[in-house]
Amino acid sequence: MRVLAAMSGGVDSAVAAARAVDAGHDVVGVHLALSAKPGTLRTGSRGCCTIEDSHDARRAADILGIPFYIWDFAERFTEEVVETFVGEYAAGRTPNPCVTCNEKIKFEALLEKAMALGFDAVATGHYARLSVVDGVPELRRSADSGKDQSYVLASLTPEQLSHAMFPLGGSWKTEVRAEAERRGLSVANKPDSHDICFIPDGDTKKFLENRLGQRPGELVDAETGAVLGQHTGVHGFTVGQRKGLGIDAPAPDGRPRYVLSLEPVSGSVKVGSVAGLGVKVIEADRAIWPSGRPLTEPTECVVQVRAHGGIVDAVADVDADTMTVHLREPLRGVAPGQVVVLYRPDPEGGDVVLGSAKISGTR
Repeated sequence: MRVLAAMSGGVDSAVAAARAVDAGHDVVGVHLALSAKPGTLRTGSRGCCTIEDSHDARRAADILGIPFYIWDFAERFTEEVVETFVGEYAAGRTPNPCVTCNEKIKFEALLEKAMALGFDAVATGHYARLSVVDGVPELRRSADSGKDQSYVLASLTPEQLSHAMFPLGGSWKTEVRAEAERRGLSVANKPDSHDICFIPDGDTKKFLENRLGQRPGELVDAETGAVLGQHTGVHGFTVGQRKGLGIDAPAPDGRPRYVLSLEPVSGSVKVGSVAGLGVKVIEADRAIWPSGRPLTEPTECVVQVRAHGGIVDAVADVDADTMTVHLREPLRGVAPGQVVVLYRPDPEGGDVVLGSAKISGTR
């Protein structure tokens, strides 16, 4: 097959490309330039997409002996990922930009261009597994549960998955680094990128305030309605947040207060005790079924609401593209805008992704 290997400049994508070559595919490497100012998006292990990263990707391609190109997707990344991220926070929701990037950039924009150029598949360094059942792809958790990225890929369609390759899905991160070392790849010990790639200093509140300005509102006690303080915008908060609330006086019982809900129209941020964070029911819409098999009846499953953590048994009930998920145990910090992913448990490991949807409400 003709395979386009997406090479970020990190160790995972380099080894994924190497394995595609070893499998006998005709591989071409491509680095996505996602920033109009590529010198500004890395601070140590934070961020990505710098000139340094593109050079690292090119050196890896040279060692593998494959052609290499840089494609400029900066404008589309800004529109689809960054502006969506800002807009979601302005609306009082908590988005996951990695989900959006995989959906809109790596497996929509990139895959569309790859198909137009005659490639059969796109290979990435994601930690997830693909299997084919009755001719339909199934997305599964990776062998390395600590690195599993099936959650951020759960918004992909069957058509997109049919043209995807995840060569690292059966491996542990330690194995991947050791393999990179054996292959002489200079990125073998390069730190993993983390946090939000386009906010390299990690200060999301400052990033949003620079774009949205200040939108003053009140911090309100959810139980009594008492005004406890002022804030500069609901975009500076997320459900479950405890630190940085700007409230001078402690709660009457001396315990911490948490953000319970956001009301962007009134500018109100409601806070209360940790007991108010427990969620038993999740409502979600815009359902996507990676294997093309929508649920047609209430289904026992495992749900996940964050890229790492927020996992619990549940029963999901689906109506068209909306779903109601009843949790067996309460979850904390579940916020509108997050993605809920449904899994079919596999006792031997590698739980199968059933579907995903955008959280619209909780109770």
